Amino acid sequence: MNKAYKFRIYPNEDQKIMFAKTFGCVRFIYNKMLGDRIEHYKTTKKSLKNTPAKYKTEFPWLKEVDSLALANAQLHLNAAYKNFFTKPERGFPRFKSKKNNRAAYSTNNQNGSVRIENGRIKLPKVGFVKIKQHREIPSSWTIKTVTVSKNPADKYFVSVLFEYENQVPKVIPKKFIGLDFSMHELFVSSEGIIPEYPRFYRQSLRKLAKAQRKRDFCQKGSKNRQKQNKKVALLHEKIANQRKDFLHKWSRKLADDYDAVCIEDLNMQAMSRALNFGKSVADNGWGMFTAFLQYKLEEQGKQLIKIDKYYPSSQTCHVCGHKNQATKDLSVREWTCPDCHTHHDRDVNAAMNIMIEGKRTISA
Repeated sequence: MNKAYKFRIYPNEDQKIMFAKTFGCVRFIYNKMLGDRIEHYKTTKKSLKNTPAKYKTEFPWLKEVDSLALANAQLHLNAAYKNFFTKPERGFPRFKSKKNNRAAYSTNNQNGSVRIENGRIKLPKVGFVKIKQHREIPSSWTIKTVTVSKNPADKYFVSVLFEYENQVPKVIPKKFIGLDFSMHELFVSSEGIIPEYPRFYRQSLRKLAKAQRKRDFCQKGSKNRQKQNKKVALLHEKIANQRKDFLHKWSRKLADDYDAVCIEDLNMQAMSRALNFGKSVADNGWGMFTAFLQYKLEEQGKQLIKIDKYYPSSQTCHVCGHKNQATKDLSVREWTCPDCHTHHDRDVNAAMNIMIEGKRTISA
């Protein structure tokens, strides 16, 4: 099995310079290879198989950085092409912008070229970098790859992917729960549990607006604008950390308490476009929550069951199966079934139906 841990690192000035060079070279080689492939196809109508090694004679400064970082840039480009042909909705590979504040590169562990010891991590071409190791790593785990990144707040991180042997016995599901997506509460469960999501982004809108307005009055390229940019980035980072903390705690609680969690397989991007709820959907973090929930369940041999997004969970009475077409109107929050006379809360009833359909899926 594989598992990744993310740690903060504290490079010195020379190491920061090497990271900046590597970020730039990785971005350059990705864009250069993509541009050459596009031009070659326009000319010959054939695909071009180019590698970073072909460019090192023309651009000798590429030899200064980790060669595996450049090789991984090629792999990322190949993956982007593959995604375009298998899932066209993802779009054609795009050039990486220098103005993007987030920079990253990936490298591989070869014969101990990456290792953690004595509060430091060794990276190729960089050497030992101070690391904030907030959790112990079992000695039997081996490092596969590491991704170095810098966020807009000028903080450096490493995401280390470990490989380990772990045969998790599959749990026969006995305790089920259904979750219905909710724009304001994150979800409503089949047991009536509502986490009451605080909506961290909405709470910080005034602070963000004030900080961004102050930044806009600063002259472009000035030191003051750089300082204000960092303040804005720190605000965004705090919101993201608050959201992650909330989602981690709830996903852990559900993964520990239940054997199987049933949800709808929703396309959040399409939903935000269709309903014009872009900010609310992004603030909610449903996609991140389901990702957290899935890996936490799988670590324990449990299951995350996704049912079809077109399943009429809100329209169907979970007691008798009667379909109420009036609930297509989202303003209908409660209704009474005309057949069995059961009074329903819209979201709890939907969660019950999701759980029932999840059980049926497993038994089938």
